[in-house]
Amino acid sequence: MRHIFLLVSLCCFVVSCQSLVIEDKPVSITEEREKLTLEYLKERYEIEQDEPFIKPRMIVLHWTVYETFEESFAAFEQPTLPNWRPDIENVSGLNVSAHFLVDQDGTIYRLMPETYMARHVIGLNHCAIGVENVGGTEKTPLTKAQLKSNIKLVQYLAKKYPIEYLIGHYEYTRFEDHPLWLEVDDGYRTEKTDPGPEFMRNVREATRSFNFKPVPNSEK
Repeated sequence: MRHIFLLVSLCCFVVSCQSLVIEDKPVSITEEREKLTLEYLKERYEIEQDEPFIKPRMIVLHWTVYETFEESFAAFEQPTLPNWRPDIENVSGLNVSAHFLVDQDGTIYRLMPETYMARHVIGLNHCAIGVENVGGTEKTPLTKAQLKSNIKLVQYLAKKYPIEYLIGHYEYTRFEDHPLWLEVDDGYRTEKTDPGPEFMRNVREATRSFNFKPVPNSEK
């Protein structure tokens, strides 16, 4: 497995799939990140395994609230959680991350292997692929180019993996009574609004042929 991570960290290449272009720009996948990821799986989800991989059943869309790609990437790049996230640092030292990061111009970057566990959504990281989008503020709203790229990326992932759910980060707590929800701490929650209902409606409309399951507990 170390050889796979080394290859990912050293290579930067373009993969094309039906007009989808993905540029690889790996975050630091070190022994420390692997150790913290395995600890997270065990302590938060009571999952014990030898390698930090998941079986994707869900795609979660996000926004970073950073105005540039550089700032967004820097937030995910290091293995350990920086000091500016004291609200969650007591839960695990593992840094937040995502599998993909979509820039304002629509460029899609793959930050880590698609089945490596990323910390991006409470309770569901063990089965979720995370897609972050640069921006999300009033000054830097998500763009049409990002919407198009998210649609293409969801289509690509849904063809590759048995994806059952497509959700926005703001919808994650609706899974609290669902079999996929594994968070052991009932008090560990954060309020989210990303990437917004309109963005999700547009992505869902464009990918409805995949017949994703409806988000549970929609009355919340």
